Amino acid sequence: MKVLMLFISMLISATVFAQTPEEKLLQLKITLPEVPPAIGSYVDVRRVGNLLYLSGKGPRNANGEYTTGKLGQELSVQQGYDAAKLTAINQLAVLRKELGSLNKVKQIVKVNGYVNCTAAFSDQPKVINGFSDLMIQVFGEPGKHARTALGTNALPMNMAVEVEMIVEVE
Repeated sequence: MKVLMLFISMLISATVFAQTPEEKLLQLKITLPEVPPAIGSYVDVRRVGNLLYLSGKGPRNANGEYTTGKLGQELSVQQGYDAAKLTAINQLAVLRKELGSLNKVKQIVKVNGYVNCTAAFSDQPKVINGFSDLMIQVFGEPGKHARTALGTNALPMNMAVEVEMIVEVE
């Protein structure tokens, strides 16, 4: 009987202290921006069954300006990490716009991250960790995902990073 009571107590505690993705955003003091119109002949998100395919987004700040430049030249790994984190915030905004609430996200399935960098730069995974770390902070275990982190010699508008993702929803 004591074991049963302890188990029930643990379940109640876990429920009381569990935070939704929306609550975690508030705790992290992250405000999601408005999603601007697509800048090309594409849509921001396409739903197929219970999967959402999000087009690539970049590190656009509240003023509408992008973090630009090449990693290994104008930008440090930390600046790239911060740009990838900003890109994650922008992708979360797309998800909320599509779903109405981030609480409908079941899991982050796959992330493809592209880093605008010099040929000698090899820390692409450290840069894209800025994106991945925020997904894990917001969604917990369901935020862990399969990932690719690639370097490229150029990105649209000279953005520092661009990230696309696949998300499973309820």
